[in-house]
Amino acid sequence: MTKIVNHWIGGKTVEGASGTHGPVTNPATGEVTTKVAFASVEDVDAAVAAAKEAYLTWGQSSLAQRTSIMFKFRALLDAHRDEIAELITAEHGKVHGDALGEVARGLEIVDLACGISVQLKGELSTQVASRVDVSSIRQPLGVVAGITPFNFPAMVPMWMFPIAIACGNTFVLKPSEKDPSASLKIAELLSEAGLPDGVFNVVHGDKVAVDRLLEHPDVKAVSFVGSTPIARYIHTTASANGKRVQALGGAKNHMLVLPDADLDAAADAAVSAAYGSAGERCMAISAVVAVGAIGDELVEKIRERAEKIKIGPGDDPTSEMGPLITKVHRDKVASYVEGAAAEGCEVVLDGTGHTVDGFEDGHWIGISLLDKVPTSAKAYQDEIFGPVLTVLRTETYEEALDLINASPFGNGTAIFTRDGGAARRFQLEVEAGMVGVNVPIPVPVGYHSFGGWKDSLFGDHHIYGNDGTHFYTRGKVVTTRWPDPADAPAGVDLGFPRNH
Repeated sequence: MTKIVNHWIGGKTVEGASGTHGPVTNPATGEVTTKVAFASVEDVDAAVAAAKEAYLTWGQSSLAQRTSIMFKFRALLDAHRDEIAELITAEHGKVHGDALGEVARGLEIVDLACGISVQLKGELSTQVASRVDVSSIRQPLGVVAGITPFNFPAMVPMWMFPIAIACGNTFVLKPSEKDPSASLKIAELLSEAGLPDGVFNVVHGDKVAVDRLLEHPDVKAVSFVGSTPIARYIHTTASANGKRVQALGGAKNHMLVLPDADLDAAADAAVSAAYGSAGERCMAISAVVAVGAIGDELVEKIRERAEKIKIGPGDDPTSEMGPLITKVHRDKVASYVEGAAAEGCEVVLDGTGHTVDGFEDGHWIGISLLDKVPTSAKAYQDEIFGPVLTVLRTETYEEALDLINASPFGNGTAIFTRDGGAARRFQLEVEAGMVGVNVPIPVPVGYHSFGGWKDSLFGDHHIYGNDGTHFYTRGKVVTTRWPDPADAPAGVDLGFPRNH
């Protein structure tokens, strides 16, 4: 019998009114294992209404109550991390260790939410004028929404809702319809931790659900992670409807390798960062820029390592890389490799014909490596979101920097070198929001914020860390004067208030 994943509204599962469902496949077999309910406008309205009702009390709840629930949720999440990882592997396809790592990184943000009291401290200035004090406080927004991608079905929602809820907001999550089960399990754990009904809600679906969240008058803010075209649409549409927006878009992350770098370490890093999670992550390294004469040696070292990667089902403990999420996506990724030679690329490894014995209907693709890639090639220009690594050659650091900064994306980047001066110069001159120095995937820890520049971010706030707290709250300044009982009546004064 096919599993059904329904919505979570007001503290319980809800079938929804639309009667429409979408298929969820096991990427390793190609088999439809689950049907997920698609929300109608009425379903979204019901979730927002539940969140709005819950906000009346949750928004006034004590910090002690909120953080206590977060601590309980963290313990439950930790206890169920294997179960959540199994759900991710079954629907996304990534190997179990990678899925466990995703849950662990999400736990970092739950940790931050457990200590949100420090982030929400206000400021006070006393005696700014005679018997006048000024204080600043941060208050929650109300109902906020998160729209999240398929590649991290547990981690990316946890970049959003723990901080939002701990700040006193209520939350409506619209996860990817391709791998929805992890979000429902998280909802159940939050309820078990004691979160009041309606504070956290989940609606599944497609553009109907997304558009209703973007236009609903009771949704005060929208967080999004996904591709650049959709991020731009989310930002434009939600902003036009008067909402606060943080919309994180796509990426083309470059790894600059200078001639003095440890080439073995650089090759290890390039392979891990390009092919981990089958390249389906916005912080993947998809372009290596080799400076000077090291290019041939570096490419050969990458090839040697890449050829040894074992590709197989995510639930096989010997697998190092799993399939892609859908057949449509698999074919799109393959098209970049199949057309690469005609665009002037040297195809070092072609993984488009890869299959796995016993799993012939899975969404398989092997490792691909393209060398001497011109910047005009589609494989360089587009975010492929698959296990395809491009290598570009430059003669100088300056030429490499110009190449990287010319990209419309500015999510993450890395430099590999033994020269501290060169590394320092790069981190100041490169146009990207996250920089790694001998670190290929510079995803910040939870108490620093994550976000890119240029077409990789729309909105003013990065996600989680201090930016996350500020995004999910708004500031208020209170000026107070209490008369001293000994004061004589001052009478009416229409002049400008005195500050001294």
